[in-house]
Amino acid sequence: MTPTLLGRWQTRLFLFATVGLLITLPFYWGIISPNTGFPSYPVFFRILAYVVLFGLGWDILYNYLQKFRWDRDWPGVLQLLAGIWEGGFLLSIVKLFGLPSIPKEVSPLWFIIHYSLVWLGVYVASQSLMRIVFPRWRFRGGRLI
Repeated sequence: MTPTLLGRWQTRLFLFATVGLLITLPFYWGIISPNTGFPSYPVFFRILAYVVLFGLGWDILYNYLQKFRWDRDWPGVLQLLAGIWEGGFLLSIVKLFGLPSIPKEVSPLWFIIHYSLVWLGVYVASQSLMRIVFPRWRFRGGRLI
């Protein structure tokens, strides 16, 4: 599949709104959390929102770079590596500058745990479930609508 920019955006928004949200809920409820004494951790939803927001910008760059590949497509391993890059970038921004509604003191360990689980969930869903649930998704450049 050669995703278009609109297809990338639609797929990213859909996967993070479904898979990302489902994986973030246990963190929010405190089932998986750094301190079990607090009732909820909304910072994890904020992190998810920034992952999506920055990801929409990264997709512009990925779409541009993809045009230089001979087959105009990304192998799965490059998608996985992009997730590592995006996570490292976001954690660096949070730690160096801070982001609105995310404290600089956010634990890097819990950020990495949450981000890794979300990214792996989204990656696996994009490589498997999307192809099963939306069989024409691959042939429409990743567009859902």
